[in-house]
Amino acid sequence: MQDQLHRFVFDHTPVRGNIVQLQQTLQSALRHQQHPAQLRRALGELMAASALLIATLKMQGALILQIQGKGPVKLLVVECSVTETQQLQLRATAKWSGELPEDDFVEMIGDGHFAITLDPKDGSQPYQGIVPLAGDSISSILENYMQRSEQIETRIWLACDGESAGGMLLQKLPESPEQDEDAWNRAGMLAETVTAEELLRLPTEDLLHRLFHEETVRLFDGQPVGFHCSCSRHSVSSMMRMLGEEEINGIIEERGEVEVHCDFCNAAYRFDKVDIRQLFSEEISAPGSHSRH
Repeated sequence: MQDQLHRFVFDHTPVRGNIVQLQQTLQSALRHQQHPAQLRRALGELMAASALLIATLKMQGALILQIQGKGPVKLLVVECSVTETQQLQLRATAKWSGELPEDDFVEMIGDGHFAITLDPKDGSQPYQGIVPLAGDSISSILENYMQRSEQIETRIWLACDGESAGGMLLQKLPESPEQDEDAWNRAGMLAETVTAEELLRLPTEDLLHRLFHEETVRLFDGQPVGFHCSCSRHSVSSMMRMLGEEEINGIIEERGEVEVHCDFCNAAYRFDKVDIRQLFSEEISAPGSHSRH
């Protein structure tokens, strides 16, 4: 079964929500990366969160979540993109050093900040918001960001056991006079009873019925989610052109070739002297025409 995200609404209320469960996506995204178990769980939660958040936006392009810290974990990065066919594509990576504390997210990250980037991927300027870390978990950090920066009341529940990740989001929209004013409080109290096991294992329809069986909930068709890394030889070539011919030639003289590994999927891109000469030649043909993976 392909991983999916489901949207749902509480009829005649200002409350909407999303639920996502990731298994194949999580395992595919992290199979080339050797992370400690607690860091794998944190990345899984952040992946689920990125899918939940991008599903609240009407956009194609990418949503990038970054948590940068001064503790043992230096960086968590998740990118979630929406394709033209409305499929969600995820990739993730992390940087850390030394031993990590067991299941203490605040101690793992230390002081730091949270950044969210919206990149339309259409040539227009990306939007980025950066705030200090406020919260003792990924879900509370994101809730605080949404409240402070976007001024949208949002509740998020996340879970990951290292092999599967799941999450649920509730969001309060502007009310109209005929809507149930107490629905937001009721939905939040009911959702607060959800367990990690339910988020990870229970089918979406069963989960909604268990939590909200006294409410009128409308569930929409699922949206497919999968792993995809957008790295390419062409993008690596562009990066090396930005570094400049002198610096790249210095690496060639020292090592005989330039080798670049993608942090997300560990794909290796190698360039020898001939490749570099062609890369910086004005006579180079269309980008990407000479490619090896």
